[in-house]
Amino acid sequence: MKKFKRFLVTSALPYANGPVHIGHLAGVYIPSDIYVRYLRLRNKDVVWVCGSDEHGVPITLKAKKENKHPQEIVDQYHNIIKKSFEDFGISFDIYSRTSSKTHYETASEIFKTIYDKNGFIEKTTEQYYDSEAKQFLADRYITGTCPHCSYENAYGDQCEKCGTSLNATELINPKSAISGAKPELKETKHWFLPLDTYEPFLKKWILEDHKEWKPNVYGQCKSWIDQGLQPRAVSRDLDWGVPLPIENAEGKVLYVWFDAPIGYISATKELTNDWEKYWKDKETKMVHFIGKDNIVFHCIIFPAMLKAEGSYILPENVPANEFLNLEGDKISTSRNWAVWLHEYLNEFKEKQDVLRYVLTANAPETKDNDFTWKDFQARNNNELVAVLGNFINRTVVLTNKYFEGIVPERNNIDENDKEVLNQISLLKEKVEFSIENYRFREALKEAMNLARIGNKYLAETEPWKIFKTDIERVKTILNISLEITAALSVILEPFLPFTSVKIRNLLNIKKIDWDILGTKDLLFKDHKINTASLLFEKIEDEDIEFQINKLLNTKKYNLEDKKHEAVKESISFEDFQKLDIRTAKILEAEKVAKTKKLLKLLLDTGVDKRTVVSGIAEFFNPEEIIGKQVSVLLNLEPRKIKGIESQGMILMAEDNEGKLHFVKPSEDINVGAFIK
Repeated sequence: MKKFKRFLVTSALPYANGPVHIGHLAGVYIPSDIYVRYLRLRNKDVVWVCGSDEHGVPITLKAKKENKHPQEIVDQYHNIIKKSFEDFGISFDIYSRTSSKTHYETASEIFKTIYDKNGFIEKTTEQYYDSEAKQFLADRYITGTCPHCSYENAYGDQCEKCGTSLNATELINPKSAISGAKPELKETKHWFLPLDTYEPFLKKWILEDHKEWKPNVYGQCKSWIDQGLQPRAVSRDLDWGVPLPIENAEGKVLYVWFDAPIGYISATKELTNDWEKYWKDKETKMVHFIGKDNIVFHCIIFPAMLKAEGSYILPENVPANEFLNLEGDKISTSRNWAVWLHEYLNEFKEKQDVLRYVLTANAPETKDNDFTWKDFQARNNNELVAVLGNFINRTVVLTNKYFEGIVPERNNIDENDKEVLNQISLLKEKVEFSIENYRFREALKEAMNLARIGNKYLAETEPWKIFKTDIERVKTILNISLEITAALSVILEPFLPFTSVKIRNLLNIKKIDWDILGTKDLLFKDHKINTASLLFEKIEDEDIEFQINKLLNTKKYNLEDKKHEAVKESISFEDFQKLDIRTAKILEAEKVAKTKKLLKLLLDTGVDKRTVVSGIAEFFNPEEIIGKQVSVLLNLEPRKIKGIESQGMILMAEDNEGKLHFVKPSEDINVGAFIK
């Protein structure tokens, strides 16, 4: 395998018309972050670039809908996305944007270089035109009925229901997304990149030289090439984008698929004056991390562009992941069926590594996978808390208890001790192999196996049972356990960076280079560690129920789903009569300790005073609701919540935005009144 002097890593540019969600993280950003952090731990020369993709029709559509300039839209979402990445620990060397001056200059320069070589075909074609809006319509500005599945809201480039790629002229009953008018065909001039002329080069470069690429990448490329490549337009009739840097091209901008990948180059230019060594030196290994919907652009079109320009290197690998679904349904930004990163960071404080862990352990590397909140909870509680956190906590607690936090010396070691210590270097090699082959799920599993080995070692040796009779043996056991703990701070660094920092703080050590792992001792006798603190905490059922209900309510109020939503199963009148619902008054209210969503309420129900625990703390301050009248279901079976017996349920209504409101009579009446 060829060795490279340096690495250039790119991650697909997120589109700046909305926030980042877990599908983006699982598909692109967590895998590339793992890879780059690993390379840095090995002291490799690596640059990792990304940025917001800020041109294209969806952005202009959103701007028109909100009566804003496109720049306002991209500024808003660029800032949200950038901050979310920073808070989540995505460690780009630079996060740039395609509306920057450097990008405009770079994209124009590359287009002009190819143009001056006669690298484009100039031709006039018929394109849909909106006579009311007085503008040509890009593919996403046109909707109509899909000719394949009859879906009525297909776009001019793709049907999102059946997934078929389309030409706008194939749509049945097309209409303008701007005015709603029926568009007419009108001639317009555009410039095309003749992909067919690069077919022999792409056949050899991909199908012969890169058979090691992931099957989904190789297979999709082969399918495109086998069908025969066609010239593809590089310009569009729009007023938002990089203007074509040639004469007689007024009103034309670079098509976003040509413009966007050049963002990798312009970002590198902004990062370093030595950008050319990363883009033009064949001793640089370039790796693109993308989702499967970007395979063609990064493996066929962008390489053809770079080949046409003539001075750039080509990617060595393009590890693309499949899609992540959510609770059994396709993630959809338009339907708000997603877990948004900025919301997660707000609702799960200091739990970045939990989401990183779950999305890596369940990554859609070879097939579409499903994220569920129950699995999120289970992996946190059963793996991070019960395996990793448990081992490290026991090791640190016992060291402080028996040896006042001083690393004890390692005495005579038996064969089992040797085997446990040998596992550090063996697992390190397995993790290296998996990461370098872009198998991050496998790599994380091997890294976590070291924690499992540590737990098993402590359980079998039981130092707490033999401390009084064989203190020398306990010294060895805890020395080895501490060594495993230190190794975990290294081997888990690419996957759980926040946790690795916490482990090093517990051990009172600095960051350790990867290559030292398994070659020498990481901790030494008489080194003082710190006192124990928990790395992870259990996630409670109420937190998961809140997230599930949030999603279900999103689906409930989504217009696309609403018309298909069925009424719940019928119940008898006798069943309804069993419900004892009455008016009540809130006498006292206080937050439940160590929760974000729960209030403990004391209610006057007219028949008694009783305690109810309600998940409304995010919407109401306790002092503001004292004296409020509410409706309460009195004969609900009592339930212990956070150690408090809740004797009923407050009735709430939820609006389209997810905000809760008390359900009560239109005016205050006596407490204890029946609601029938």
